[in-house]
Amino acid sequence: MKQYKKKKRKKPLSISLILLSILVIFMSFVFVLSALTTQVEEQQQVSQLTPEMQQNQFIERLAPYAKQLHQKYGVLPSITLGQAILESDWGKSELASKYNNLFGIKAYGNQPKITLSTKEYVNEQWITIQGDFRVYQSFEESMDDHAQLFIHGVDWDPNKYQPVLQAQNFEQAADALQQAGYATDPTYAEKIKQVIIAHQLQKYDE
Repeated sequence: MKQYKKKKRKKPLSISLILLSILVIFMSFVFVLSALTTQVEEQQQVSQLTPEMQQNQFIERLAPYAKQLHQKYGVLPSITLGQAILESDWGKSELASKYNNLFGIKAYGNQPKITLSTKEYVNEQWITIQGDFRVYQSFEESMDDHAQLFIHGVDWDPNKYQPVLQAQNFEQAADALQQAGYATDPTYAEKIKQVIIAHQLQKYDE
């Protein structure tokens, strides 16, 4: 008689290993689901903010420090806020959102800086140039430097912005900014006034 060898049966996978695998898959699924849910909730919260609400948040974010600078240096809060809004497009410009520069302040010497494209009004036309702009650690640092510019002026004219500080109201201050050449835009003063009036920023001057 022929003798047949018994075939060895494959050992079934350990029950504990199977359970562990199921647990790992389940935990991974829960983690991914939780992350996706959080992301969707955050997106919904942002989408629920109307442009007006976002603008109000921006003003409320800067107004307290603008009032402190007014008390300390005499810069009208409405001018600080109006310029910040106009120059930074409500904090959404690349210069403001990435580098905290709310006012388009240029960099000189060894100051921290970033080179970006900017538009200047030259010879009665708008042109695009490359400019070196200051980099700040916070909006407050940018606002403080903005006030210091008004106080100390520039190397070639320390009194350049004194009329802005001496102005009795935001209209006079905006006109003084225009005359001092803060911006090359020939309609700069009117734009500042329009922003201040539209959002009632003059109330922070009281």
